[in-house]
Amino acid sequence: MKVSVIMGSISDKEIAKKTIGILEKFNIEYEVKVISAHRTPDKAVKFVKDAEENNTEVIIAIAGKAAHLAGVLAGLSTLPVIGIPAKSSTMDGLDSLLSTVQMPKGVPVATVAINGGENAGLLAVQMLSIKYPKLKEALKEYKLELKKQVEEMNESLNF
Repeated sequence: MKVSVIMGSISDKEIAKKTIGILEKFNIEYEVKVISAHRTPDKAVKFVKDAEENNTEVIIAIAGKAAHLAGVLAGLSTLPVIGIPAKSSTMDGLDSLLSTVQMPKGVPVATVAINGGENAGLLAVQMLSIKYPKLKEALKEYKLELKKQVEEMNESLNF
C-alpha cells in the first residue's frame, strides 16, 4: 500500500501534512514530492512513468491557482488521482477548485474540498480498502470514533 502525495509548490506543505496524518493513522506508506505541472513538466512525466514500478497505488495532487497538477498526472496515468485544490491568494481557492474538478471526459480526478487534506487521505484509504480488507476494518473503527466524538459534543452542551 503506497500513496504518492505530490505538491505543486512547497506552499502546499501544510495541506500535505494533514493528508500525511491520515495516511500515518492507517499505516499507509507514502512519499511526498514537489512537482510543478507548469515549471517541471518533465518531472511529472517521469514521476508517472515510475509510479507503478515504485508501487504507488493512489496519487494525491495538491495545487493552487491554475491547479493543473492533478489533471496532468491523471492524463498521464491509469492510477486513481485525487486532487486537492489549494486556497491561494486569488479568489479564495475557487479558481483552484474549478481547475481541479472540471476535467475533460476520459480524464477523471476525484476532487475534495479546498484545502481538504484530511478527506483526500481518507478517500485514498477508502480506495485502498477495496484491495486491503484490514483497511476496511480500520475505516469502520474510524467512523465509530467520529460518531463517538459527535455524541460527546452533544452531551457537552450547556444551554
